[in-house]
Amino acid sequence: MKVLLVNGSPHKEGCTYTALTEVAKALECEGIGTDFFWIGSKPLSDCIACKTCATKHACVFDDKVNEFLDMAADYDGFIFGTPVHWGGATGAMTSFLDRAFYADFCGGRNNFYLKPAAAIMSARRAGTTATWDQMNKYFGLMQMPIITSRYWNMVHGARPEDVGKDEEGMQVMRILGKNMAWFLKCKEAGEKAGVPLPEQEQIHFTNFIRE
Repeated sequence: MKVLLVNGSPHKEGCTYTALTEVAKALECEGIGTDFFWIGSKPLSDCIACKTCATKHACVFDDKVNEFLDMAADYDGFIFGTPVHWGGATGAMTSFLDRAFYADFCGGRNNFYLKPAAAIMSARRAGTTATWDQMNKYFGLMQMPIITSRYWNMVHGARPEDVGKDEEGMQVMRILGKNMAWFLKCKEAGEKAGVPLPEQEQIHFTNFIRE
């Protein structure tokens, strides 16, 4: 089993990476393989609602989003990390998730269905809980079980060395990794025992306008 840790910071080895590394160490100690994926520091377009992904089975913008989608099927769980910018996830991370999950859904890839996910937030001081709420909405829409820790998944510090000194935050990261590992092992045990996936229903799209 493997978990992909997605670094949504423009800094490849900054505060967010420091937190993700602590989660990865805990996963590895539990026998779960890990890989890192950095979304990079180049600008990422937001979704333009062209719906090309419905026929192309990929985003019309061929960048880090498609690279991620091509990898996603090989992983059993995901941890998404982002710094807090202006009380929310970074613009790049927001565009990345908007496009990745929309392209997966509309393109019929189904790479994320019932795969556990978690978000972690890194901030100097505030905005972490609002960002956590924002990130978890993606997982709920994609039917991804949300893994939690003993506290909200956040670390604090202006520099990586500061984050390393956030004892409670780093403990929260370790517990998150252990909880993710436990869930993955339970899921694997259920599959081996023959527990079937939930019966699927046809999706009905509605709005609030009625004839």
